[in-house]
Amino acid sequence: MLISHVSIDFPTPKGPFRALDKIDLNIQRGEFVSLIGHSGCGKSTVLNIVAGLYRATEGGVILDGREVTEPGPERAVVFQNHSLLPWLTAYENVALAVKQVFKGKKSKAEMREWIEHNLRLVHMDHAMHKRPDEISGGMKQRVGIARALAMEPTVMLMDEPFGALDALTRAHLQDSLMEIQRDLKNTVIMITHDVDEAVLLSDRIVMMTNGPAATVGEVLDIDLPRPRDRLTMADDAQYNHLRHEVLKFLYEKQRKDET
Repeated sequence: MLISHVSIDFPTPKGPFRALDKIDLNIQRGEFVSLIGHSGCGKSTVLNIVAGLYRATEGGVILDGREVTEPGPERAVVFQNHSLLPWLTAYENVALAVKQVFKGKKSKAEMREWIEHNLRLVHMDHAMHKRPDEISGGMKQRVGIARALAMEPTVMLMDEPFGALDALTRAHLQDSLMEIQRDLKNTVIMITHDVDEAVLLSDRIVMMTNGPAATVGEVLDIDLPRPRDRLTMADDAQYNHLRHEVLKFLYEKQRKDET
């Protein structure tokens, strides 16, 4: 995926407000990339442009040789809030996405097996017939991830998917995501505020400058071997060096830019 020279202006009573300015990123297939930065730096705006929810004022996004101009099933989005339909079961919520993408391509039996397979991937097959109000917040997010995976997207877009969860649930879901990405080798672009999460999960961390006219400040390669174990990483010198580099960018370099 190529994000090329992407800028976006939003109209205001005082004239156009430039939220993003000349974002350039080349993301390889199967790569896990995290976007990190202070609130208001345009991370979600980048994700919305990639998702096809916003149109860039300048530049654009190319995926598999085609320009992104609208939402499509090859780009599945997982939001911070699960966005499940409350009157449907976990199975039925995933089924909605599967029917949209695979209607006429899979038989009913194949679709049923595919839905159950994706719920098993996120360890939710035991609760597939429960509605959202009958399961925990972490379980809801698992269903949201299953729904996204079931679309067989080229790119998974994740907007702080674990931000509203307690620390233990968050850790379990991070581990699940690492396992899934290792097995499926899908491309993931994730927004996070959590430095440890970014270092643990990512192949690269894209650090964004503060807005207005936010852009890519630095890109950090996370050259830690996989699979990664959070307990082992806590005592790893390279892990702590990378963590320090992200913190230094966020709390030293960006503070200087503000003064």
